Amino acid sequence: MPDMSASLALTHLVPLAKDIDNDKVTPGVLGFVVFAALAAGVWLLMKSMNRHMGKVDFEEAPERGEAPAAPAASGKGTPKKA
Repeated sequence: MPDMSASLALTHLVPLAKDIDNDKVTPGVLGFVVFAALAAGVWLLMKSMNRHMGKVDFEEAPERGEAPAAPAASGKGTPKKA
């Protein structure tokens, strides 16, 4: 009798399906596609930003009263004051 319980469950769902309002507006497939495209774009931008931030070589200028560190050999240290 497993078929009987399945048909009984379906008969309980039929009235619920009739309660759905036909005038109700939902985002649908197009809304999902747009949302997924935006999410993919943000993910790609975050990945690119992470890659670019990894390339940044930042050396903080020493505070007043501290001994300055040895200058970098590449010349890409702190900016010189004019």
